[in-house]
Amino acid sequence: MLVFPDARIVLLAVPKTGTTALAVAFGPHAGVVLRQPPALKHQGLRKFDRTLRPLLERVTGGARFETVAVVREPVDWLGSWYRYRLRDDIVGTPLSTRGMDFDRFVRDYMSDPVPAHASVGRQSRLVAPAPDRRVDHLFRYDRIEALVDFLSARIGVAPPLQRRNVSPQAPLGLSAETEARLRADYAEEFALYDGLARRP
Repeated sequence: MLVFPDARIVLLAVPKTGTTALAVAFGPHAGVVLRQPPALKHQGLRKFDRTLRPLLERVTGGARFETVAVVREPVDWLGSWYRYRLRDDIVGTPLSTRGMDFDRFVRDYMSDPVPAHASVGRQSRLVAPAPDRRVDHLFRYDRIEALVDFLSARIGVAPPLQRRNVSPQAPLGLSAETEARLRADYAEEFALYDGLARRP
């Protein structure tokens, strides 16, 4: 999470949406950078509204902070998680996806209980509207240049964005049955992204 007090904006860090690259590029210009622990870095809108927003508003004399976030196409987002957990440093742990294909990973993601390697949450829950508030500026991952332009204009700097935290390559094929179930059971995730996809 990046907080820019002068610009009055907060970039929420939705996992697997380029937030590491954004933190490297814009972090030096932020007033507050939350990197660890993950639960603090990746807190969603509702938690931010309960915890950090009141503190920020109190120390800045009641100034309102706008929230910014990125979301990724749901299958692509799960694919990024699957590939991220193929990496060598977690092989042999419950988080590893080594030795399974993407279809199995997605089926595990939809199971109950969800095994550790597929327990990655939902994007929609991180950007879900609070009772009286929603994310002010929501961007698509495949149009991240629009977010970079937005941040550059608001903050007054235009740092280059370089890929970071790149996951191993792997096939991301899904059976028709698995994809149909994912789209039905996680319709909210697709509706969130599709709503952004219809924007110019």
